[in-house]
Amino acid sequence: MGKMLPEEFIEKVQHAVDIVDVVSEYVQLKKQGRNFFGLCPFHGENTPSFSVSPEKQIFHCFGCGSGGNVFTFLMQIEGCSFTEAVQMTAKKAGLDIPGGSALSQESTYPNNSEAEKMIKVHELLKKMYHHLLLNTKEGQNALNYLLHRGFTKELIDQFEIGYALDSWDFSLKYLLKKGFELPLLEKTGLIIRSESNGSFFDRFRNRIMFPVKDAQGRTVAFSGRSLGNKQPKYLNSPETKIFNKGRILYNFHQARPFIRRKQEAVLFEGFADVISSVHAGIEHSVATMGTALTEEQVKLLARSGGTVVICYDSDSAGIEAAFRASKLLVEAGCNVRIAKMPEGLDPDDYIRTYGKKKFKNDVIGASLSLMAFKMEYFRKGKNLQDEGDRARYIQEVLNELSGLPSGIEQELYITQLSEEFSVSKETLMAELRNINKRKRRRPEKTSLKTDALQRNALMPAYQKAERLLIAHMLKSREVAEKVLHAIGGNFNVEEHRAISSYLYAYYEEGNDPDISHFLTKLKDPSLSRIVSEIAMMTIGEQLTEQELQDYVKHILNHQKMLILKEKEAEKKEAEKRKDYVKAAEIAMEVIQLKKGLM
Repeated sequence: MGKMLPEEFIEKVQHAVDIVDVVSEYVQLKKQGRNFFGLCPFHGENTPSFSVSPEKQIFHCFGCGSGGNVFTFLMQIEGCSFTEAVQMTAKKAGLDIPGGSALSQESTYPNNSEAEKMIKVHELLKKMYHHLLLNTKEGQNALNYLLHRGFTKELIDQFEIGYALDSWDFSLKYLLKKGFELPLLEKTGLIIRSESNGSFFDRFRNRIMFPVKDAQGRTVAFSGRSLGNKQPKYLNSPETKIFNKGRILYNFHQARPFIRRKQEAVLFEGFADVISSVHAGIEHSVATMGTALTEEQVKLLARSGGTVVICYDSDSAGIEAAFRASKLLVEAGCNVRIAKMPEGLDPDDYIRTYGKKKFKNDVIGASLSLMAFKMEYFRKGKNLQDEGDRARYIQEVLNELSGLPSGIEQELYITQLSEEFSVSKETLMAELRNINKRKRRRPEKTSLKTDALQRNALMPAYQKAERLLIAHMLKSREVAEKVLHAIGGNFNVEEHRAISSYLYAYYEEGNDPDISHFLTKLKDPSLSRIVSEIAMMTIGEQLTEQELQDYVKHILNHQKMLILKEKEAEKKEAEKRKDYVKAAEIAMEVIQLKKGLM
């Protein structure tokens, strides 16, 4: 938690970096006016609604509402704690952490929590398995197998590959000696309880062990390959509190800097493909964990690189999986290409047969555009000698072409269709225009930023007044003091009351106006989002006395209106009871309240 680091150090770190530089490592930004804009890394979008302010050192998405300072951004995108975010920022700024590495032990999970202990179990076993593979007679057979398959010792070290002994309880005894308790070990899935007699034994035995790591590089699971004919060939950890295979991309933590540098990721179906690909020099390789690509995995890829090259098997199942994955990736704003493997070969087989250079150049380097892949996909199951199938194929291709932003690209594929099927380009272009007309008739979605501006415009006057006041308070201690004297914390919106309280305390501590620094004081992410949105509002440099009075009047009038409604309801109730004296008294109160609204 933040209190583990000195407050002055946190502030020093914050001022040592530019949020634009940090965000640019994850998001492609373009300058528009005073701010920078890009596609939001926290939700799928095609129109940039993610804004970064170098002046205020904050970010805000007008679509999903995410917002905050540089620490908030890193916490959200890396899935890390506040302390880890500060440490990462300090490292970028070249600043030493006070207290050294002791503070580096904090993870996303609370210290000594069950999840933290589970990670420690996995980290210990990873080191033990790696040692057994490289330094023992028992591991020699497994090591020879890997070396024979083309693995180098450098590659084995890089992926920390290990070996689980052919023993029922080696790992169990080792972990018990390290002080871990049986209930916890059972929850990790590494130790299994026998249904017949209740005894415990190791899940992984006589297997080559591949550690599975999360985005921060922490070991959270294993995949074990059997030696010999034992089934299953690959045995994976079950899902646990720390391992959800739909949220993890294998090798992402190592591939991420290469993905950012190249603005491209290569996506495989399995971890063995990734290791072979990295061995071939394709270091920006990642893989799903034996499941279809999920939205969580798509978000990881979308915020890290502009292009994703899908390299799945070329059998029917692989082609279908690539088609589904491409749809998700395009919706998230990724440029997609498809690398075609010769049928019957996986990357490891291909590399061992034809060599690393040929795989890099002729498979990954020769990847198809998504449109070229889709044209091949639409041919599946059709007899293009048949007039009906041919017409359906051309129509499917034209529907896809209508979504291409480039007119040049459209014409290239139109020419290809025209030559292959002897249909004039004029006819095909006319049909393409008809498709586009039909699409234009559908109601267009407004941009997310426009939506946000419209929402602000439709706010009640009192709510808009409160936001404008807070926007000025964030910029000026003097304005905050005037608002404190005028209304104190009596804002109508609960979140605005909380923000004003934090802001009064912030200035009371002697802090100067600094939105980014103020955000470190907010413990509630929902408040941070509101503050970042308010801070992005366009306001005048100075708040005049007349403006201040107008905003205060709107805020207080709303409170009077609420009381007025209550009084009018009480008056009606008194009249129903035929208590006309009481009704008359309330009527006088109503008159006085209405005078106060003028």
